[in-house]
Amino acid sequence: MIPLETLGKRICIIGNSGAGKSTLAQHLAQQLDLAICHLDQLAHIPYTNWQPRDRELLRSDHQTFLTQHDQWVIEGNYSFLMPERFAQATAIIWLDFSRWNSLYRYTKRALQNDPDRAGNLEGATQQFNWNMIRHILFKFPKSKAKYQKLVETSGLPYVRITSFQALMKAYQTWGL
Repeated sequence: MIPLETLGKRICIIGNSGAGKSTLAQHLAQQLDLAICHLDQLAHIPYTNWQPRDRELLRSDHQTFLTQHDQWVIEGNYSFLMPERFAQATAIIWLDFSRWNSLYRYTKRALQNDPDRAGNLEGATQQFNWNMIRHILFKFPKSKAKYQKLVETSGLPYVRITSFQALMKAYQTWGL
C-alpha cells in the first residue's frame, strides 16, 4: 500500500456502487483538509429519487469544481468525465470489488436508508433501485476494461483495492 502522503492533494476515487467511495472520500477530505465532490450529487436532481440531471450540466459543474479548488477529492465514475478529471489529479484510488460484494453492500446501505450518509442526494427518500441492481450486476462489470485503460493511460499513481478487507487495511495504513 502506498503511503497516503504520496497520493498528493487531488485524489480521484472510482469503483462500483456500494464499494465505499463516498465514505472514503469523506475520510480523506477530513484527514488531508481537501474539498470534496460526490459526483452523484452533481449528476442527479436534489429532492428527487435520483432523477438524472442533464449530462452537460453535470459536465459544467464538474469543470467548475475542478477550477474552483486547488486541492480536492472527487468520488464517482462518469467515465466521460474521467480524462478531464485525471488530467488534473495526483492519484487514483480504484475500489474494484466483486459485483456480489458491491451488491451486498449496496443492498445493506439501501435498506438502512440513512439520509445523512456520505454522498447521499439531498432530499432523496428512496435508496433502493432495481436499475442500480442491474447496473451493479451487469453494466459496471462491462466497464472494468474501459476503466483499466483510462487509469493506466493516465500515468497517475493508483491504488487498486479489491476487497472490503483490503479497504479496511488501507484505512488503518492511512490513519483514517
